[in-house]
Amino acid sequence: MRFSANISTMFKERPLLERFAAARAAGFPAVEIQFPYEVPLAEVVRAKEAAGVLVDLINLPAGDFSTGVRGIAGLPGRVGEFRAAVARGRDYARALGARKVNVLAGIKPADAERRTCLAQLVENLRFAADTLNADGIRVLVEPINAFDIPGFLVNRTPEALTVIEEAAAGSARDLGVQADLYHMARMGEDAATALIALGKHLAHIQFSDVPGRVEPGSGTLDWAAQFAAVARSGYAGFVAAEYTPSRRTEDTLGWMRDFA
Repeated sequence: MRFSANISTMFKERPLLERFAAARAAGFPAVEIQFPYEVPLAEVVRAKEAAGVLVDLINLPAGDFSTGVRGIAGLPGRVGEFRAAVARGRDYARALGARKVNVLAGIKPADAERRTCLAQLVENLRFAADTLNADGIRVLVEPINAFDIPGFLVNRTPEALTVIEEAAAGSARDLGVQADLYHMARMGEDAATALIALGKHLAHIQFSDVPGRVEPGSGTLDWAAQFAAVARSGYAGFVAAEYTPSRRTEDTLGWMRDFA
């Protein structure tokens, strides 16, 4: 099993540009970044190349989080903003060599119908795939549990699968599901069953422990069973640690020595 580190949540003892080298020094050959857009692209590329790590995944710009927004892909009336986000995400993904881009559906507005938001999500995913697939970049959708982000449009793995299948129907669009073991556990999903059911649509895996999104071994999940489920799924990509360390990041990596 090959592990990567999410340097938006880990190694936060350092500025973002220093986290690439810190992750490599800790034994991670690859990283992912939620939103690299806070730093000029040329600086991010230099830090990545100097550290000698791969960038496996980034998120598309997802709106202003300070306003309570948690993604815009499923929000009617923000198509222009979403398309601009695709263009910016494409620039970063291409320069960083990221071959996966995650799209956050967002929180359903109180005055909108869920089916309308889902239709908008499908439309936007088609646009994103038509734009990004040409560069060999796969477009992903991540279900997020209903407790951490109430009202989020896509909460469960089967819901995400339905969305990407509709967006890809009758085309060669390359879309997939980003499965987070933490969100799955919070929604009561069995990891082995859910991952296997995704089949070829399983595009990315992330993990953290429950509760608190902390490092494995600090919560209640059985990590031997969780990683065994990953192995049985047939997924061959990087498995990404995306947790909030309970102490200095380097002091929370015992799980990696146990399971790498």
